[in-house]
Amino acid sequence: MRERATIRAIETFVVSLPRDTPYLGPLGPGEEVNAKGYFVRRGNRTLYPTTDMSVIVKVTAEDGTVGWGETYGIVAPHAVTTIIDDVLAPIAVGRDARDVAVIQEDLYDLMRVRGFHGGYYVDAIAGVDIALWDLCAKLADLPLVKLLGGQRAERLPAYVSGLPRATLAERVTLAKEWVAKGFDAVKFAAAVSHEGIVPEMRALREALGPDVEIAVDLHWKFNAAEAIQVIDTLVPYRPFFVEAPCAPEDIDGLAEVAAKSRVPIAAGEEWRTIHEVLPRLSRRAVSVLQPEMGHTGVTQFLAIGRLAAAFEARVMPHASIGVGIFQAASLHAAATLPNVPYHEYQHSIFDKNLAYVTTTMRCDAGFYHLPSGPGLGIEPKPELWDCVVKR
Repeated sequence: MRERATIRAIETFVVSLPRDTPYLGPLGPGEEVNAKGYFVRRGNRTLYPTTDMSVIVKVTAEDGTVGWGETYGIVAPHAVTTIIDDVLAPIAVGRDARDVAVIQEDLYDLMRVRGFHGGYYVDAIAGVDIALWDLCAKLADLPLVKLLGGQRAERLPAYVSGLPRATLAERVTLAKEWVAKGFDAVKFAAAVSHEGIVPEMRALREALGPDVEIAVDLHWKFNAAEAIQVIDTLVPYRPFFVEAPCAPEDIDGLAEVAAKSRVPIAAGEEWRTIHEVLPRLSRRAVSVLQPEMGHTGVTQFLAIGRLAAAFEARVMPHASIGVGIFQAASLHAAATLPNVPYHEYQHSIFDKNLAYVTTTMRCDAGFYHLPSGPGLGIEPKPELWDCVVKR
């Protein structure tokens, strides 16, 4: 079995999947696409691609079994592939794939002395980690959720994330359509609330009624004092949670917002390890954690989820741009945790990109259904390789 499980090769691919409407919705005033195909959302000063960019990782064992991983690659994705190809793969090849958690720790240690404990470096580790877990579960002929220690749920409640329409009236109509399909929670993006955050919250509450949960992502738009003021104005409309109220590096500010807010504070999509999460939980700066599998990988995702449980915090995993591989991993890992009331559903990405993979994973009538089969339960279709970007 040792020979069979030995890692023979690790390969990387950048893919670019077309989309009709830019992420979060049509471009707003003053927003334009640059020569590299990126644009900046003026509402949160953040760079986004015009296509769905992602990095795919393929790990092959000596017996030919393949594990698939995926990591964050929406901006400068070849930075991630270079790290994997030049740094991580030469260290991991030849090792026993079943030692996946140990490999994750060893890869993390390689560059600590140079300060690389986050960013592209840890994203690269996440992609390898996901692929190794897929490989391990396939070698064991088990769905990943079973290999991780036990399945608490056959399906996970999903909240609709993003209302990518140009006007407030159109966004309200879209929210009503999703509720009619059986979803009972939605989140809107303040970065594209061009008519105002409070008017959007008010309009959604009036249209959706008292029983639908409505969350808002503030996209780090404010400092702590401003965020507290904004949240106070939202309280009458009963927000489910308020996400990313101030800059992610401002731990003191986030703690101040959480202490003074009458609404649960959510954060964490940009955190990659428990080393970033622990100081925020210790300060009671967040009550809803949003780990992003594309940043964390399975090993750190689980560590973050269990740490959150120890602090009585809820986990509502983030879902970002991708082809669905790290989404499948997120569902498997989330289904093992005791504190996951919802998982984010990026419908404008998830649904269309299922065309590039083979899986039973789906989201309908308010619930994610976990993929079936060994490993992650997801495999690339030939159509995905038509979208590979050559360097």
